[in-house]
Amino acid sequence: MERIPFGIKRFDDTISGGAPRGSVVLLSGEAGAGAREFMYTTAVLNGLAREEDDLFELHYGDLSANASLPEEIHYLSFTSEADQLRAEMGMAMDREIVRTGLEPLSFHSLSRNYFHTSPVPRSWYAPETVDITSLRKRHEEREGLLTALGSTLTECAPGNLVIIDSLSDLVGSLGEDLNWSHINYLVKGLAKAAHQWGGLILLHVNHETVSATQHGQLIDGCSGALQFQWETGGSSRARTLVVKQFRGVLPQIEAENIIKFETELRDAGFDISDVRKIR
Repeated sequence: MERIPFGIKRFDDTISGGAPRGSVVLLSGEAGAGAREFMYTTAVLNGLAREEDDLFELHYGDLSANASLPEEIHYLSFTSEADQLRAEMGMAMDREIVRTGLEPLSFHSLSRNYFHTSPVPRSWYAPETVDITSLRKRHEEREGLLTALGSTLTECAPGNLVIIDSLSDLVGSLGEDLNWSHINYLVKGLAKAAHQWGGLILLHVNHETVSATQHGQLIDGCSGALQFQWETGGSSRARTLVVKQFRGVLPQIEAENIIKFETELRDAGFDISDVRKIR
Protein backbone atom coordinates (compact mmCIF):
# COMPACT_ATOMS: atom_id res chain seq x y z
CA MET A 1 0.00 0.00 0.00
CA GLU A 2 1.42 3.35 -1.07
CA ARG A 3 2.10 5.83 1.75
CA ILE A 4 2.56 9.57 2.16
CA PRO A 5 5.24 10.41 4.75
CA PHE A 6 4.39 12.41 7.85
CA GLY A 7 7.94 13.79 7.84
CA ILE A 8 8.76 12.36 11.28
CA LYS A 9 11.41 9.80 10.41
CA ARG A 10 11.18 7.37 13.32
CA PHE A 11 7.38 7.39 13.24
CA ASP A 12 7.25 6.89 9.46
CA ASP A 13 9.71 3.99 9.67
CA THR A 14 7.56 2.33 12.33
CA ILE A 15 4.43 2.45 10.16
CA SER A 16 6.01 1.39 6.85
CA GLY A 17 6.62 4.83 5.43
CA GLY A 18 3.69 7.00 6.49
CA ALA A 19 -0.08 7.25 6.15
CA PRO A 20 -1.90 5.16 3.52
CA ARG A 21 -3.11 7.31 0.63
CA GLY A 22 -6.74 8.24 1.08
CA SER A 23 -6.40 8.79 4.83
CA VAL A 24 -7.97 11.51 6.97
CA VAL A 25 -5.99 11.75 10.20
CA LEU A 26 -7.19 13.59 13.31
CA LEU A 27 -4.45 15.28 15.35
CA SER A 28 -5.88 16.01 18.78
CA GLY A 29 -4.50 16.72 22.20
CA GLU A 30 -3.82 19.10 25.01
CA ALA A 31 -2.49 22.56 24.22
CA GLY A 32 1.28 22.51 23.73
CA ALA A 33 1.51 18.72 23.73
CA GLY A 34 2.76 18.53 20.14
CA ALA A 35 -0.24 18.24 17.80
CA ARG A 36 0.37 21.62 16.18
CA GLU A 37 4.12 20.99 15.88
CA PHE A 38 3.41 17.61 14.26
CA MET A 39 1.20 19.39 11.73
CA TYR A 40 3.86 22.02 11.00
CA THR A 41 6.57 19.38 10.62
CA THR A 42 4.53 17.37 8.13
CA ALA A 43 4.01 20.45 5.96
CA VAL A 44 7.62 21.66 6.10
CA LEU A 45 9.42 18.31 5.73
CA ASN A 46 7.28 17.29 2.76
CA GLY A 47 8.10 20.69 1.29
CA LEU A 48 11.83 20.15 1.84
CA ALA A 49 11.57 16.78 0.12
CA ARG A 50 9.78 18.30 -2.87
CA GLU A 51 12.49 20.97 -3.10
CA GLU A 52 15.12 18.18 -3.02
CA ASP A 53 16.93 20.26 -0.43
CA ASP A 54 20.00 18.93 1.43
CA LEU A 55 18.24 19.81 4.68
CA PHE A 56 15.78 16.98 4.02
CA GLU A 57 18.60 14.48 3.67
CA LEU A 58 20.19 15.84 6.85
CA HIS A 59 17.08 15.75 9.04
CA TYR A 60 15.12 12.88 7.49
CA GLY A 61 17.19 10.76 5.14
CA ASP A 62 15.70 8.41 2.56
CA LEU A 63 12.01 7.79 2.07
CA SER A 64 10.67 4.30 2.69
CA ALA A 65 10.27 2.09 -0.37
CA ASN A 66 6.50 2.24 0.23
CA ALA A 67 6.37 6.04 0.46
CA SER A 68 5.85 8.67 -2.21
CA LEU A 69 5.55 12.42 -1.88
CA PRO A 70 2.22 14.20 -2.37
CA GLU A 71 1.90 16.04 -5.66
CA GLU A 72 1.17 19.32 -3.85
CA ILE A 73 0.99 20.64 -0.29
CA HIS A 74 -1.96 22.81 0.82
CA TYR A 75 -2.54 24.49 4.17
CA LEU A 76 -6.04 25.75 5.05
CA SER A 77 -6.71 28.12 7.94
CA PHE A 78 -9.99 29.62 9.15
CA THR A 79 -8.43 32.53 11.04
CA SER A 80 -4.80 33.09 9.98
CA GLU A 81 -2.89 34.47 7.01
CA ALA A 82 0.27 33.11 5.39
CA ASP A 83 2.65 35.52 7.15
CA GLN A 84 1.20 34.52 10.54
CA LEU A 85 1.78 30.86 9.72
CA ARG A 86 5.40 31.46 8.72
CA ALA A 87 6.04 33.41 11.92
CA GLU A 88 4.54 30.69 14.12
CA MET A 89 6.47 27.94 12.37
CA GLY A 90 9.65 30.00 12.67
CA MET A 91 9.24 30.00 16.45
CA ALA A 92 8.81 26.22 16.57
CA MET A 93 11.45 25.18 14.02
CA ASP A 94 14.71 26.35 12.48
CA ARG A 95 13.95 29.39 10.30
CA GLU A 96 16.01 28.19 7.33
CA ILE A 97 14.17 24.87 7.34
CA VAL A 98 10.84 26.69 7.48
CA ARG A 99 11.77 29.17 4.73
CA THR A 100 12.84 26.43 2.32
CA GLY A 101 10.14 23.94 3.28
CA LEU A 102 7.32 26.42 2.71
CA GLU A 103 8.40 27.30 -0.84
CA PRO A 104 6.14 24.70 -2.52
CA LEU A 105 3.27 25.13 -0.04
CA SER A 106 -0.02 26.75 -1.11
CA PHE A 107 -1.80 28.63 1.69
CA HIS A 108 -5.57 29.13 1.73
CA SER A 109 -7.18 31.56 4.17
CA LEU A 110 -10.91 31.27 4.83
CA SER A 111 -10.80 34.11 7.36
CA ARG A 112 -13.15 36.36 5.37
CA ASN A 113 -15.80 33.65 5.33
CA TYR A 114 -15.12 32.89 8.99
CA PHE A 115 -15.30 36.44 10.31
CA HIS A 116 -17.79 38.15 8.02
CA THR A 117 -20.87 37.36 10.17
CA SER A 118 -19.04 38.23 13.38
CA PRO A 119 -18.72 41.64 15.08
CA VAL A 120 -15.00 41.72 14.22
CA PRO A 121 -14.19 44.90 12.20
CA ARG A 122 -13.63 44.17 8.52
CA SER A 123 -10.28 45.98 8.56
CA TRP A 124 -8.93 43.35 10.99
CA TYR A 125 -9.29 40.46 8.55
CA ALA A 126 -9.49 42.18 5.13
CA PRO A 127 -6.18 43.89 4.27
CA GLU A 128 -6.37 47.32 2.62
CA THR A 129 -4.87 45.83 -0.55
CA VAL A 130 -8.00 43.72 -1.06
CA ASP A 131 -10.37 45.00 -3.73
CA ILE A 132 -13.30 46.18 -1.61
CA THR A 133 -15.72 45.81 -4.53
CA SER A 134 -14.95 42.12 -4.98
CA LEU A 135 -14.92 41.63 -1.22
CA ARG A 136 -18.36 43.26 -0.90
CA LYS A 137 -19.66 41.02 -3.68
CA ARG A 138 -18.40 38.00 -1.82
CA HIS A 139 -20.12 39.24 1.34
CA GLU A 140 -23.35 39.84 -0.55
CA GLU A 141 -23.23 36.32 -1.91
CA ARG A 142 -22.83 35.20 1.73
CA GLU A 143 -20.92 32.09 0.79
CA GLY A 144 -21.13 29.82 3.80
CA LEU A 145 -17.93 28.84 5.59
CA LEU A 146 -18.45 25.11 5.07
CA THR A 147 -19.37 25.70 1.43
CA ALA A 148 -16.11 27.62 0.94
CA LEU A 149 -14.20 24.87 2.72
CA GLY A 150 -15.80 22.19 0.56
CA SER A 151 -15.05 24.07 -2.65
CA THR A 152 -11.43 24.57 -1.66
CA LEU A 153 -10.96 20.90 -0.74
CA THR A 154 -12.60 19.67 -3.93
CA GLU A 155 -10.12 21.74 -5.90
CA CYS A 156 -6.91 21.11 -3.99
CA ALA A 157 -7.19 17.75 -2.18
CA PRO A 158 -6.96 15.07 -4.92
CA GLY A 159 -3.55 13.40 -4.74
CA ASN A 160 -2.21 16.00 -2.34
CA LEU A 161 -1.34 16.67 1.29
CA VAL A 162 -3.92 19.00 2.87
CA ILE A 163 -3.72 20.37 6.41
CA ILE A 164 -6.84 21.91 7.98
CA ASP A 165 -6.14 24.27 10.88
CA SER A 166 -8.31 23.92 12.92
CA LEU A 167 -11.60 22.21 13.73
CA SER A 168 -11.48 24.02 17.07
CA ASP A 169 -12.23 27.25 15.18
CA LEU A 170 -15.40 25.70 13.79
CA VAL A 171 -16.40 24.46 17.25
CA GLY A 172 -15.90 27.97 18.59
CA SER A 173 -18.30 29.41 16.00
CA LEU A 174 -21.20 27.03 16.64
CA GLY A 175 -24.53 28.88 16.55
CA GLU A 176 -27.70 29.18 14.53
CA ASP A 177 -25.95 28.76 11.17
CA LEU A 178 -23.48 26.08 12.30
CA ASN A 179 -24.10 23.27 14.75
CA TRP A 180 -22.21 20.16 15.81
CA SER A 181 -24.04 17.89 13.36
CA HIS A 182 -22.62 19.98 10.49
CA ILE A 183 -19.07 19.32 11.72
CA ASN A 184 -19.80 15.64 12.25
CA TYR A 185 -21.20 15.29 8.71
CA LEU A 186 -18.23 17.27 7.35
CA VAL A 187 -15.69 14.86 8.83
CA LYS A 188 -17.56 11.74 7.70
CA GLY A 189 -18.02 13.17 4.20
CA LEU A 190 -14.38 14.15 4.07
CA ALA A 191 -13.29 10.61 4.92
CA LYS A 192 -15.48 9.26 2.12
CA ALA A 193 -14.15 11.74 -0.45
CA ALA A 194 -10.53 11.30 0.64
CA HIS A 195 -10.66 7.63 -0.29
CA GLN A 196 -11.32 8.68 -3.89
CA TRP A 197 -8.87 11.59 -3.81
CA GLY A 198 -5.94 9.40 -2.79
CA GLY A 199 -4.05 12.05 -0.84
CA LEU A 200 -3.62 12.73 2.88
CA ILE A 201 -5.70 15.13 4.97
CA LEU A 202 -4.69 16.20 8.48
CA LEU A 203 -7.35 17.67 10.78
CA HIS A 204 -6.18 19.49 13.90
CA VAL A 205 -8.35 19.93 16.99
CA ASN A 206 -7.58 20.90 20.56
CA HIS A 207 -9.57 18.21 22.37
CA GLU A 208 -10.15 20.57 25.28
CA THR A 209 -12.58 22.44 22.98
CA VAL A 210 -14.87 19.44 22.42
CA SER A 211 -16.78 17.12 24.73
CA ALA A 212 -15.76 13.49 25.23
CA THR A 213 -18.68 12.40 23.04
CA GLN A 214 -17.80 14.85 20.28
CA HIS A 215 -14.16 13.79 20.40
CA GLY A 216 -15.21 10.17 20.06
CA GLN A 217 -17.36 11.03 17.04
CA LEU A 218 -14.42 12.78 15.39
CA ILE A 219 -12.18 9.78 15.99
CA ASP A 220 -14.85 7.45 14.62
CA GLY A 221 -15.26 9.58 11.49
CA CYS A 222 -11.56 9.60 10.58
CA SER A 223 -9.41 6.79 9.23
CA GLY A 224 -6.70 7.64 11.77
CA ALA A 225 -6.46 9.47 15.08
CA LEU A 226 -3.25 10.54 16.83
CA GLN A 227 -3.56 11.87 20.37
CA PHE A 228 -0.92 14.14 21.88
CA GLN A 229 -0.75 14.49 25.63
CA TRP A 230 1.36 15.59 28.57
CA GLU A 231 2.60 13.12 31.14
CA THR A 232 4.03 14.06 34.52
CA GLY A 233 6.59 11.88 36.23
CA GLY A 234 8.42 13.10 39.30
CA SER A 235 9.56 16.65 38.67
CA SER A 236 9.41 16.53 34.85
CA ARG A 237 6.77 16.66 32.14
CA ALA A 238 6.95 14.72 28.90
CA ARG A 239 5.07 14.94 25.63
CA THR A 240 3.69 11.65 24.36
CA LEU A 241 1.89 10.43 21.25
CA VAL A 242 -0.68 7.62 21.26
CA VAL A 243 -2.17 6.11 18.12
CA LYS A 244 -5.83 5.82 19.09
CA GLN A 245 -6.88 4.16 15.87
CA PHE A 246 -5.53 4.03 12.34
CA ARG A 247 -6.81 1.69 9.68
CA GLY A 248 -3.93 0.02 7.88
CA VAL A 249 -1.39 1.26 10.46
CA LEU A 250 -2.44 0.27 13.98
CA PRO A 251 -1.86 -3.49 13.45
CA GLN A 252 1.83 -2.81 12.77
CA ILE A 253 2.18 -0.85 16.00
CA GLU A 254 0.35 -3.51 18.00
CA ALA A 255 2.50 -6.23 16.43
CA GLU A 256 5.58 -4.51 17.84
CA ASN A 257 3.93 -4.10 21.24
CA ILE A 258 4.23 -0.32 21.09
CA ILE A 259 1.98 1.44 23.57
CA LYS A 260 3.06 5.05 23.02
CA PHE A 261 5.78 7.30 21.66
CA GLU A 262 7.74 9.81 23.71
CA THR A 263 8.26 12.98 21.70
CA GLU A 264 10.33 16.15 21.65
CA LEU A 265 10.79 19.31 19.60
CA ARG A 266 14.00 19.86 17.63
CA ASP A 267 15.26 22.23 14.93
CA ALA A 268 13.39 20.21 12.29
CA GLY A 269 10.22 20.22 14.39
CA PHE A 270 8.38 17.31 15.96
CA ASP A 271 10.40 14.15 16.59
CA ILE A 272 10.17 10.80 18.35
CA SER A 273 12.65 10.50 21.22
CA ASP A 274 11.69 7.06 22.53
CA VAL A 275 9.27 4.21 21.96
CA ARG A 276 7.49 2.65 24.91
CA LYS A 277 6.67 -1.03 24.52
CA ILE A 278 4.91 -3.67 26.57
CA ARG A 279 7.63 -5.46 28.49
